[in-house]
Amino acid sequence: MVTARARRKVRTGSVVRVKQDKTAVVEMVWKQRHRLYHKQVRRVARFYVHDPENQCQLGDVVRIEETRPISKTKHWRLLEILERRQVAEVRPIELEGDAATAVAEPEIEDTLLELDEDIDPDILDQLTAVNGEFEDEEDD
Repeated sequence: MVTARARRKVRTGSVVRVKQDKTAVVEMVWKQRHRLYHKQVRRVARFYVHDPENQCQLGDVVRIEETRPISKTKHWRLLEILERRQVAEVRPIELEGDAATAVAEPEIEDTLLELDEDIDPDILDQLTAVNGEFEDEEDD
Protein backbone atom coordinates (compact mmCIF):
# COMPACT_ATOMS: atom_id res chain seq x y z
CA MET A 1 0.00 0.00 0.00
CA VAL A 2 1.22 3.49 -0.90
CA THR A 3 1.47 5.94 1.99
CA ALA A 4 -0.19 9.34 1.92
CA ARG A 5 3.17 11.11 1.87
CA ALA A 6 4.23 9.25 -1.28
CA ARG A 7 1.09 10.40 -3.16
CA ARG A 8 1.74 14.10 -2.53
CA LYS A 9 2.46 16.22 -5.56
CA VAL A 10 5.87 17.85 -5.83
CA ARG A 11 6.43 20.89 -8.06
CA THR A 12 9.34 23.16 -8.96
CA GLY A 13 8.92 26.87 -9.60
CA SER A 14 10.29 30.32 -8.97
CA VAL A 15 9.35 32.70 -6.15
CA VAL A 16 7.51 35.77 -7.45
CA ARG A 17 6.32 37.37 -4.20
CA VAL A 18 7.45 37.27 -0.55
CA LYS A 19 5.54 40.18 1.00
CA GLN A 20 3.52 38.11 3.47
CA ASP A 21 4.81 36.62 6.70
CA LYS A 22 5.58 32.88 6.42
CA THR A 23 4.11 32.80 2.91
CA ALA A 24 5.66 32.92 -0.54
CA VAL A 25 4.00 32.86 -3.94
CA VAL A 26 5.63 30.38 -6.30
CA GLU A 27 4.94 30.47 -10.02
CA MET A 28 5.26 27.41 -12.21
CA VAL A 29 5.43 28.07 -15.96
CA TRP A 30 5.09 25.49 -18.72
CA LYS A 31 4.23 25.41 -22.41
CA GLN A 32 1.33 23.47 -23.81
CA ARG A 33 0.31 22.91 -27.42
CA HIS A 34 -3.07 24.40 -28.36
CA ARG A 35 -5.19 21.53 -29.64
CA LEU A 36 -6.87 23.48 -32.47
CA TYR A 37 -4.20 25.97 -33.55
CA HIS A 38 -1.16 23.78 -32.73
CA LYS A 39 0.70 26.76 -31.30
CA GLN A 40 2.71 26.73 -28.08
CA VAL A 41 0.75 28.46 -25.32
CA ARG A 42 2.43 29.65 -22.12
CA ARG A 43 0.61 28.39 -19.03
CA VAL A 44 1.14 29.71 -15.51
CA ALA A 45 0.12 28.30 -12.15
CA ARG A 46 0.61 30.21 -8.90
CA PHE A 47 0.85 28.46 -5.54
CA TYR A 48 0.76 29.98 -2.07
CA VAL A 49 3.51 28.21 -0.16
CA HIS A 50 4.05 27.90 3.60
CA ASP A 51 7.56 29.14 4.42
CA PRO A 52 7.77 28.99 8.25
CA GLU A 53 11.28 30.47 8.51
CA ASN A 54 10.88 33.09 5.74
CA GLN A 55 13.84 31.61 3.84
CA CYS A 56 12.58 32.37 0.33
CA GLN A 57 13.73 35.44 -1.54
CA LEU A 58 12.42 36.93 -4.73
CA GLY A 59 13.61 34.96 -7.78
CA ASP A 60 14.64 31.77 -5.95
CA VAL A 61 13.97 28.43 -7.63
CA VAL A 62 12.28 26.17 -5.07
CA ARG A 63 10.75 22.71 -4.73
CA ILE A 64 7.34 22.60 -3.03
CA GLU A 65 5.11 19.78 -1.84
CA GLU A 66 1.35 19.53 -1.52
CA THR A 67 0.14 19.38 2.09
CA ARG A 68 -2.97 19.72 4.20
CA PRO A 69 -4.74 23.08 4.00
CA ILE A 70 -2.84 25.55 6.17
CA SER A 71 -5.14 28.47 5.35
CA LYS A 72 -7.84 29.38 2.85
CA THR A 73 -5.41 29.53 -0.07
CA LYS A 74 -2.23 27.90 1.26
CA HIS A 75 -2.01 24.17 0.45
CA TRP A 76 1.70 23.80 -0.32
CA ARG A 77 4.85 23.81 1.81
CA LEU A 78 8.46 24.58 1.03
CA LEU A 79 10.68 21.51 0.67
CA GLU A 80 13.97 23.07 -0.39
CA ILE A 81 15.54 26.00 -2.15
CA LEU A 82 17.22 24.69 -5.28
CA GLU A 83 18.86 27.89 -6.49
CA ARG A 84 19.31 31.36 -5.03
CA ARG A 85 18.95 34.31 -7.37
CA GLN A 86 20.86 37.50 -6.81
CA VAL A 87 18.57 40.52 -7.05
CA ALA A 88 20.04 44.01 -6.92
CA GLU A 89 18.80 46.31 -4.18
CA VAL A 90 16.92 49.36 -5.38
CA ARG A 91 17.42 52.51 -3.34
CA PRO A 92 15.79 55.90 -3.93
CA ILE A 93 18.03 58.62 -5.30
CA GLU A 94 18.80 61.36 -2.79
CA LEU A 95 18.51 64.82 -4.32
CA GLU A 96 19.96 67.99 -2.92
CA GLY A 97 17.45 70.43 -1.44
CA ASP A 98 17.69 72.96 -4.29
CA ALA A 99 17.44 70.37 -7.03
CA ALA A 100 14.43 68.67 -5.46
CA THR A 101 12.41 71.88 -5.13
CA ALA A 102 13.48 73.63 -8.32
CA VAL A 103 10.83 74.08 -10.97
CA ALA A 104 11.89 73.89 -14.59
CA GLU A 105 9.91 76.86 -15.93
CA PRO A 106 11.94 79.36 -17.96
CA GLU A 107 11.18 83.00 -17.31
CA ILE A 108 9.94 85.10 -20.23
CA GLU A 109 12.45 87.85 -19.52
CA ASP A 110 15.36 85.40 -19.63
CA THR A 111 14.15 84.10 -22.96
CA LEU A 112 13.85 87.63 -24.33
CA LEU A 113 17.36 88.49 -23.14
CA GLU A 114 18.73 85.44 -24.93
CA LEU A 115 16.90 86.48 -28.09
CA ASP A 116 18.19 90.09 -27.94
CA GLU A 117 21.18 89.26 -30.08
CA ASP A 118 19.22 87.51 -32.85
CA ILE A 119 16.10 89.71 -33.13
CA ASP A 120 15.69 93.05 -34.83
CA PRO A 121 15.35 95.85 -32.19
CA ASP A 122 11.94 96.97 -33.57
CA ILE A 123 10.48 93.47 -33.16
CA LEU A 124 11.97 93.21 -29.67
CA ASP A 125 10.25 96.48 -28.65
CA GLN A 126 6.93 95.11 -29.94
CA LEU A 127 7.39 91.87 -27.99
CA THR A 128 8.14 93.69 -24.74
CA ALA A 129 5.12 95.97 -25.33
CA VAL A 130 2.83 92.96 -25.84
CA ASN A 131 4.29 91.29 -22.77
CA GLY A 132 3.65 94.47 -20.74
CA GLU A 133 0.01 94.56 -21.90
CA PHE A 134 -0.54 90.98 -20.68
CA GLU A 135 1.00 91.80 -17.31
CA ASP A 136 -1.32 94.83 -16.96
CA GLU A 137 -4.38 92.64 -17.67
CA GLU A 138 -3.31 90.15 -14.99
CA ASP A 139 -3.07 92.94 -12.39
CA ASP A 140 -6.75 93.95 -12.92
